[in-house]
Amino acid sequence: MATRARSRRPAANRSEPDPAAEGLGSRLRVAREQTGISVRELARRVGVSASHVSQMERHLVMPSVGTLYSIANELGLMVDDLLFREGAGGAARKAARRPAARTARKVVQRHDRRQAIRLAAGVRWEQLSPAPDESVEFLYVVYEAGGASCDEGTLIRHGGREYAYILSGRLGVRVGADEYELGPGDSLTFDAQRPHRLWNAGDEPAIAIWVVVNRGDDRRRVAA
Repeated sequence: MATRARSRRPAANRSEPDPAAEGLGSRLRVAREQTGISVRELARRVGVSASHVSQMERHLVMPSVGTLYSIANELGLMVDDLLFREGAGGAARKAARRPAARTARKVVQRHDRRQAIRLAAGVRWEQLSPAPDESVEFLYVVYEAGGASCDEGTLIRHGGREYAYILSGRLGVRVGADEYELGPGDSLTFDAQRPHRLWNAGDEPAIAIWVVVNRGDDRRRVAA
């Protein structure tokens, strides 16, 4: 029988403004308005309060990983469309459809220039691909001590297949009814349509290289 994952929430750090967070809030508001969905209706579909959505749009709070996937799904967007500046307004999909000759120049992503965003519950994503890609998400992922992809007692699922390689720390993984603890050098892959949860299983940051392919048909739901 699977045991409950520990849920230790790190305190929010608001000492330094995060430009990426401000961009996320603005892109969320624009995308919601373009689809004609009210704050209250989006909140109902995603399963959070209307005030929570409003606070996200005003850059006061960040969504969890699970909430972010739900929002992207309801607005018909890829996650990159909301997270990163180059993906704003669906530009990621347009860029992916451009002829190869026009995007061939972007083949390298310098470590000091990649875009990063800190989500709720102690999770940070950094974009490793030099340009948005419609079919692949390539990320440097950090789960801080106490960090988790969603609340304890809930699981998420979405379109695509996930691949990860653990660089350091301990990462707890639940896929369906099975639980695992991974350390440096371990790797995993699973169908993201299966309910899953990820969390830091140690006292140090858990760091991994993450790839998600074929996210497009995102039908994530929250499961108790």
